[in-house]
Amino acid sequence: MNYDLNKFSELQQRTSILAALKRLLALIAHERKNLWLALIAILINSTVNLLGPLLIGRAIDKYVIPGNYHGVLVYSGILLAMYLCGLVASYLQTKLMGGVGQRMLYTLRNAIFNKLQQLPVAFFNQNKAGDLISRVNNDTDKINTFFSQSLMQFVGSIAIMTGAGILLLCINLKLGAATLAPAALAWLFTKIVSPWVKRKNATNLKSVGGMSAEIQESLNNFKVIIAFNRRDYFRKRFDSANKDNYVTAIKAGIANNIFLPVYGLLSGVAQLVVLAYGIYLISISTPDTKDAFTIGSLIIYLSYANNFYNPLRQLASLWASFQTAMAGWDRISQILSLETNLVTVKEQVIESSDSLLEFRNVHFAYPGGNEILHNINFKLERGKTYALVGPTGGGKTTTASLIARLYDPTKGTVFLDGKDIRSYQPDERSQKVGFILQEPFLFTGTVKENILYGNEIYRDFSNEELEDALKKASLWSLLAIFEHGLETKVSSSGDSISLGQKQLIAFMRAVLRNPEILILDEATANIDTITEQLLSDILKKLPESTTRVIIAHRLNTIENADEIYFVNSGEVIRAGSLEDAIARLLHGKRVS
Repeated sequence: MNYDLNKFSELQQRTSILAALKRLLALIAHERKNLWLALIAILINSTVNLLGPLLIGRAIDKYVIPGNYHGVLVYSGILLAMYLCGLVASYLQTKLMGGVGQRMLYTLRNAIFNKLQQLPVAFFNQNKAGDLISRVNNDTDKINTFFSQSLMQFVGSIAIMTGAGILLLCINLKLGAATLAPAALAWLFTKIVSPWVKRKNATNLKSVGGMSAEIQESLNNFKVIIAFNRRDYFRKRFDSANKDNYVTAIKAGIANNIFLPVYGLLSGVAQLVVLAYGIYLISISTPDTKDAFTIGSLIIYLSYANNFYNPLRQLASLWASFQTAMAGWDRISQILSLETNLVTVKEQVIESSDSLLEFRNVHFAYPGGNEILHNINFKLERGKTYALVGPTGGGKTTTASLIARLYDPTKGTVFLDGKDIRSYQPDERSQKVGFILQEPFLFTGTVKENILYGNEIYRDFSNEELEDALKKASLWSLLAIFEHGLETKVSSSGDSISLGQKQLIAFMRAVLRNPEILILDEATANIDTITEQLLSDILKKLPESTTRVIIAHRLNTIENADEIYFVNSGEVIRAGSLEDAIARLLHGKRVS
């Protein structure tokens, strides 16, 4: 399965706005009550704004022109009470939507992070960490900004526009139709331009992710940059990413601001229509008739035309914010729509087998690449030590990754204890198979916290209890290497301890889980010979049922293995003795 987010099909990216909104609102279904309350507050505020011009126009015709100042004061009091009510409603909807926006941001980031934890190693091999960080931080913030600051303005503007449009048509149908005609042009323009605006914002968000990935890569490899004095290389790469972000940001800015001048022009046209047509209607109206068009009517019309077109101009900037939010949501939903290909299959009947693990007709290829392993068949028995040797790139780590089920074969089956390895639950499988990577990852904290990571058995142990457990597992000699023992500080960057010490922590973490299969992928590559001997002694003291799989280039690491397999050119072949393995390395087939 291809997990490259940059290669999502056009069909997956071109989702309708309505469908995208439905998926987004489904994530915040628990906020339905607050959304309804905010909507009611918006409708109250919109009603107040719509009634104001009507009362003002009536007051002008009935009280201002005749000079009845008592009526003017009464209407002024009514308007003051209405606007105070609108102020309270506006405050409530702002407060409610601010809370909804922050909680939605929390929910979204949780949903993305939880989804990332469900996805397989292949996903992270195909996507840059910096881009994923940008999706979690930047893209979700774009959605939060729209929901907390713009959504209710958006709804309120539409409510006022709808009410104003209806009142314009009710007061005078012909003048109302003429006033609203420019709005039809605005709708047509918006429909045509919106997809282009969304694409420009999506491109900009992608470039932000690319720049974030470039920064993360540069900082992670800063020591290498300094050692090889290649600041110029990474400076050029960052400059390229920064320029790309600059260009896309300019284009997105132009796209986001294209609505405002167009809507402003159409609003001006509408005002001219109202003035010209309204003055004409006043000139032909008879003052004493019931349907006479008065100065008050013209003021009401101008107010409602403003109430229609001012929100329309506001929608110009809000619509751009909405398009940005939808572009961010598209990038987020790409992650949320993914499913792991490492599914747990239905448990099958256990086959009688004298081996702990078996590869049966296994083929494997990474997504979009050539096949690396071809029809592999071998068995690992309990309690034996196996060594995987071969040239760099021959497939040793890939074979070990299939044993640990970091990947699934593209064809064939891996059996563990006579069962398809895919039928085990993840926690059950990780308990059975321990994997010590060549470059182990540690979390910021202490040695103790890193040793106990994912180990439910010792999770609540005190330092003294854990030290006793380490002594029983013959790991005490490794702990003594750390100055402050279990409380030695560890940073995720690894600067506080050496790479060799990181490997020792990973070694203790794996051995303490007492796995049935222990895989060591170049686990002694960065430690001295004395410490390596300590590890060798510990491995010998593991339970007799523990199967060891060792990937190493040092010959002394594999010389005591019970069996040696030579891995190269897609084949896993029993090498026989150490001398045979060396001969194959020196004279055998090279990596194709």
